[in-house]
Amino acid sequence: MAVTTRLVDFRQLLIFGGVFGPREITQICEAIAAAPENLRLFREAVRHLESSEDESPALNVRLGVCLFLLGEYRRAVDVLKKGDNGALAWFYLGEALVGLGQFDEAIQAFETAARAGFDTDRCALAAVEALRQAGRPQEALARLESVSPQGRKSAEFMYQKACTLRQLSGDPTEIVALLEEAVAADPGHPGALFGLALEYDRRGCDEEAFELYERAASRFPPHVGALLNLGLMYEDRGEFDRAAECYRRVLDAHPDNERARLFLKDVEAVRDQYYDEEVQRRRDRLAQILNIPVSDFELSVRARNCLQRMGIVTLGDLCRCTEQELLASKNFGETSLQEIKEMLASKGLRLGMLAGEKKPPAWLDTASLTPDQQALLNRPVSDLNLSVRARKCMARLGINTLGDLIRYSADELLECKNFGVTSLNEVVNKLAAFGLKLRGE
Repeated sequence: MAVTTRLVDFRQLLIFGGVFGPREITQICEAIAAAPENLRLFREAVRHLESSEDESPALNVRLGVCLFLLGEYRRAVDVLKKGDNGALAWFYLGEALVGLGQFDEAIQAFETAARAGFDTDRCALAAVEALRQAGRPQEALARLESVSPQGRKSAEFMYQKACTLRQLSGDPTEIVALLEEAVAADPGHPGALFGLALEYDRRGCDEEAFELYERAASRFPPHVGALLNLGLMYEDRGEFDRAAECYRRVLDAHPDNERARLFLKDVEAVRDQYYDEEVQRRRDRLAQILNIPVSDFELSVRARNCLQRMGIVTLGDLCRCTEQELLASKNFGETSLQEIKEMLASKGLRLGMLAGEKKPPAWLDTASLTPDQQALLNRPVSDLNLSVRARKCMARLGINTLGDLIRYSADELLECKNFGVTSLNEVVNKLAAFGLKLRGE
């Protein structure tokens, strides 16, 4: 898979591809960094992988690594633990555990990965990262001594050493020199770019810091610190839309990041103080387009019936749906999907572009729920311990929590492929054990 700005067929790579290892993972990251639109395609491929009937250990490793790349650390851990116990699975299990703050377990996973044959220097440096984040810089410095002479020439080694020395209040000149050497060794290393930007930022070298933050934020997975600091710099420049986009990218991967949530709230409040007539005109025009009925278009009977069953009346309704949701509907395949996409494209729209605007239906008044009730709705749907067939339906529809599930009616679930009355009864009974019902029951 050549790394260019073209869009990539991630389904082919993840599901039908052969070897899956560090090289392929690097290719995925570089492809997304080169063409941000590839991130959407990657997400779709991962969701398709989740709904696969194949639950083999090898597939769980692929899925677990992909979930880690998307920042879904807890789910990555659960899936990787069902992997093949190979070196790759242990290494990325350690990476996901670091993301969850489970540092001792992560270090054990890296050590197991090294024994299983994963690159020993990468495992050692990953353990250094875990020790640093655990607030144990002296141990991290000692662990750096285990890296081979060849490994000490890598950008990751120089970055980890610089960060460890910074934690130990080391010589600032040496720290900057190490980071500059790391960036020279690997101009795309997110951590080194962020670390050097931070040093320049502290010294008042705003332009140099800004350029490095932008480079770090353009990588995949992006550096959270780089996105936050870049957002703040955009705010200082009055570029509030770009600042908001930085914070949204953080929240997209880490919904619980309080700093990003607070920064986004602040920047939106400031941005709303500015009135742009041209922006308003564009919004009005978009609102008119979104209100156009889908019945105004010549659609095939199959596509029209599917939209009718799903309660989709306008183009706006359609833009709130994802490809995954449409393909989950019975008798709706790739041909109908392409027909819908072409219809939307003719109006400058695309599926899923308004997916984030979905609101709870009127019958579910979340504002009136008690904390206990809200906590119940936030429980993962996996707590129902559903059969494989029912679980596949949940994955196809993007149902992650009990709250997501009870927004569906029985008829809507029955529209899902391979989901019948037996599965419906199972879901209804499992929900009843929690005191919950499907919509309309």
